[in-house]
Amino acid sequence: MKHLNFLALLSTLTLLFPLFALARDKNQHSVNIPGTVRVGRTQLKAGSYKIKWEETGPTIQVRFLKDGKTLATAPATLQTNDKQVTQNDVVVDKTSANTNALKEIDLSHQKEALVFAQGGM
Repeated sequence: MKHLNFLALLSTLTLLFPLFALARDKNQHSVNIPGTVRVGRTQLKAGSYKIKWEETGPTIQVRFLKDGKTLATAPATLQTNDKQVTQNDVVVDKTSANTNALKEIDLSHQKEALVFAQGGM
């Protein structure tokens, strides 16, 4: 009897584990920033970053992490589009100070995008 209970519990956990993994990754994404870009008041160098947010939208606070440390935080709008608007993962705008400011992050060409107001300020 104990063996059957253990087997039933193990089977249930095996079936639920993928659901927990999907739920955990919903509000985070990896992004490669190809060049130096301004996010809020912070300059981020080119490289791979993990972005995370806690809210469900549409207005959210996005954290940029590298090696587990938060390097920048900026407000954004989580938008759902009916069709893909950009071919790039990261969209930047040139500012009047001739720097690149983060405008948008396309979430792996899905139908969602993080849009940063005026370069994430």
